[in-house]
Amino acid sequence: MDHDAHRTRAWVLHPELKSDQDRRAPEPALAEAVALAAALPDLDVVGSGIVRLARAHPGHLFGTGKIDELADTLKAGEIELVLIDGALSPVQQRNLEKAWKVKILDRTGLILEIFSDRARTREGVLQVEMAALSYQRTRLVRAWTHLERQRGGLGFVGGPGETQIEADRRAIDEQLVRLRRQLDKVVKTRALHRAARAKVPFPIVALVGYTNAGKSTLFNRLTGAEVMAEDMLFATLDPTMRRVSLPDGPEVILSDTVGFISDLPTELVAAFRATLEEVLGADLICHVRDISHAETDAQAQNVETILASLGVDPERDGIEVWNKTDLVAPGEREAVLARAARDPKVFAISAVTGDGIDGLLVAIAEALQGARSTAHLHLRFDQGKARAWLFAQDLVRDEAQTEDGFDITVHWTAKQAARFENL
Repeated sequence: MDHDAHRTRAWVLHPELKSDQDRRAPEPALAEAVALAAALPDLDVVGSGIVRLARAHPGHLFGTGKIDELADTLKAGEIELVLIDGALSPVQQRNLEKAWKVKILDRTGLILEIFSDRARTREGVLQVEMAALSYQRTRLVRAWTHLERQRGGLGFVGGPGETQIEADRRAIDEQLVRLRRQLDKVVKTRALHRAARAKVPFPIVALVGYTNAGKSTLFNRLTGAEVMAEDMLFATLDPTMRRVSLPDGPEVILSDTVGFISDLPTELVAAFRATLEEVLGADLICHVRDISHAETDAQAQNVETILASLGVDPERDGIEVWNKTDLVAPGEREAVLARAARDPKVFAISAVTGDGIDGLLVAIAEALQGARSTAHLHLRFDQGKARAWLFAQDLVRDEAQTEDGFDITVHWTAKQAARFENL
């Protein structure tokens, strides 16, 4: 049987609340919501729309007139699933499902579905399960039995024969404790891997950016790795690490990370903190932007905000990569390239065509090497702890024993030199 026959007919609604001071421009917000929905292989998005509201109705979100009007539209389109691009209370969700006789997912539910579909590593899977349970704790989700699903999932978009989700809060809490223990083990293992990598004298370069900015495409071009790189939101959920040799420069470990997104559900910000810890340990952060996107500045601001919430120092050295120059209109491209050329920390590239990649690689090499210098130290025999630290950090390039201690040549960053002074 044709798989398309089982695809769920979905409709996307973006509620624009006039009372919300922080609201985004509705058209790009709706376009992003539709792209999010399209990221789920089982959905067929057949329509979408913006619903302007003076204020949210506490019980139904929308007013009765709008609910009736939409009910007719949904019935005519044989819609099975409505995606609301915003937060819904459990009461609003239940009432809208009753009124429209369709399954409803809010933005958090949709993003959780995508994350469950994409997570590949043990840690990613555990974090998604925990985030889903935290979300379900506020609404014990009923199974939706007449939507077929080819792969696992969280039960929001269900499959035939799926059991009813009848876990009470205590059962969910017990499961969360169990998952937390498993995740702690996985995180410890990752910490050991990180400690092992710290001994490898390769600096780590992290690619970060808004979802769909082209990080995975750039990662693939630089490493030759076949990481999933689709024109799709959240194509990468687990950090991927590869070694890369820079031209006339050091070997580095390149890390491709999960894409950021505005209004990321709080459950997921917490759940994916460990995934993004790779960024905190990186020697250099490359912020990849889709410079062809109408909201590129707002997206960049979003990324900066999330980085700051993770504890990344805003003053920290980094490189901004303006990607997708091949998609900028020819008339505007010259202006974009000129703007980038004026800022020594900005590089305009196209990960697809390769334009600007060589300059970016040179800049990465310079940023990493410029941060390191050679120093000659003399340590007394009783400074064994300091000497051990230098070796543990793999900073020693040469050592000779003298009558009263050791003459040591080190190659280090200013930060490592400062830490050594405080030992």
